[in-house]
Amino acid sequence: MNSTARDVKRIDKVSLESFSAALLVAGGFRPEDARKTAELLVWANLRGAESHGVLRIPRYIEMAGHGAINTTAQPVFTRTFGAIATLDADRAPGAVGMQKAIDKAVELAGTHGIGLCSAIRITHAGAIGYFAEKIAERGMIGIAMTASKPLMIYHGARVEGVSTNPLAIAAPTRGRPLILDMSTAAVALGKIMAAKDAGGSIPADWGVDAAGNATTDPSKVSAVLPMSGPKGSGLSLMIEVLSSVLGGNPLISVALGEKRDAGFNGLVIAINPGVIGDQEHFIDEVEQLARAIKALPPAAGVDDVLLPGERGFAIADARRETGIPLSAGTVKRLAAEAQKYHLDVPSVLT
Repeated sequence: MNSTARDVKRIDKVSLESFSAALLVAGGFRPEDARKTAELLVWANLRGAESHGVLRIPRYIEMAGHGAINTTAQPVFTRTFGAIATLDADRAPGAVGMQKAIDKAVELAGTHGIGLCSAIRITHAGAIGYFAEKIAERGMIGIAMTASKPLMIYHGARVEGVSTNPLAIAAPTRGRPLILDMSTAAVALGKIMAAKDAGGSIPADWGVDAAGNATTDPSKVSAVLPMSGPKGSGLSLMIEVLSSVLGGNPLISVALGEKRDAGFNGLVIAINPGVIGDQEHFIDEVEQLARAIKALPPAAGVDDVLLPGERGFAIADARRETGIPLSAGTVKRLAAEAQKYHLDVPSVLT
């Protein structure tokens, strides 16, 4: 990206969460829903995932304005059977629907050893590693995935046929959990948005233009490419089966066959290690596994062998000290939203 240090503004976590929540409340979100959404977005910024951070706020407010996000939603559990529950989120903000799903999955796992919650009709849920981490913080293995309309090329096709459906898995330790948080695309769509905000270019293998040709201009991207070709598009398709078809709210077939957007869905699984074996022994073994991987000799040009989530934690530690950087484009768009609602912009961003 071509943005310079001069273009970047830095703000502390608490101030950014407060400003973000205020913008969302002004845009129609209920205060508690705005707080949960702001926390999710800033979590992403703190860990270096600008693509899923506060740059999303103007779009969330726009979605709330035309009803794509239901700011008065009343999520309800429509079915519970043993360790399985189905939540109809009623198009609630993604952070709200997914939080309700993880709470239910953890509750069920406490009773049955495993809990699965299908969360249909959520809205964009941001960086889903946040939700997997929340489960790991309660001493359980957390698995989260979400699905949406076609945004990504299906391998072998000229046009988009599946979504960038992400998958996150977190395992607890006595310290920071292991967190795998990945998109099934070569890159998350939000990273292309971030490149556009920063006024930069993108690698040619990130996306294609309307004619299906590779492009380095983020403003011309029509669809993103899958991670590892058939592996990425195949995994995305199966997440659609688990998150959407299983829950009774298919997205891809409806979008391709009926040209209709049926929204977003999610799936959360919590696994209680204590019902399979000894909880403390499990934690010991996860930590032993982590130490074994960290002890591997680094490849040429690599300073350190990193565990899943380790890079994000390191960035978060640094940003708690120096502030969270926001690109000029993101600051401009947030300031424009604040002006629209007569809100003060934090002085560090002006």
